[in-house]
Amino acid sequence: MHIHPSETLPRHHKETLLGQKGCVLWFCGLSGSGKSTIANSLEHVLHDKGRFAIRLDGDNLRGGLNSNLGFSDNDRLENIRRTAELAKVLAANGVIVLCSLITPRGAFRDLARGILGRDFHEFYVKADFATCEARDPKGLYAKAAAGEIKDFTGRDSAFEEPQYPDLVLDTETATVQDSVFEILEYLRGKGITA
Repeated sequence: MHIHPSETLPRHHKETLLGQKGCVLWFCGLSGSGKSTIANSLEHVLHDKGRFAIRLDGDNLRGGLNSNLGFSDNDRLENIRRTAELAKVLAANGVIVLCSLITPRGAFRDLARGILGRDFHEFYVKADFATCEARDPKGLYAKAAAGEIKDFTGRDSAFEEPQYPDLVLDTETATVQDSVFEILEYLRGKGITA
């Protein structure tokens, strides 16, 4: 008898146990667009429905796993790579992973898509710079305007809108509840949840 089995438990066994398919929902958009708010609300709804989801938020990851990274393009790329690799492991174990990261460039999203393959679902949380600046939930826009933050996305550093996202969640017109409902419909349509 072996203490350490030589074969990994297959993914579909874990997905059957959880009653869901592992996937990564990648929320991208400007700071203040509503990425984390929608992901947080979605996590609660999924939990109430008996689904297992984990949130990987850019802010939280930068406090630990990615604490040594800044906001240059190279550091942003590494931030995305590390997050996508972690999300890949979780999704392969049947988890619904909610990633909330600005992900300002198409090349960054392409990197995540390349790492995650069929598990990657791109959700563009859309709100223009003026709307996000007016919301400014973390006071970042004020700091950027005062020159305290360099390479601020939308001001000093460009945000490239996704060309073909799986969903566009327009938070200038839709409520958080509307966005969550739209995501739940998407997940049902893809057979990720019942």
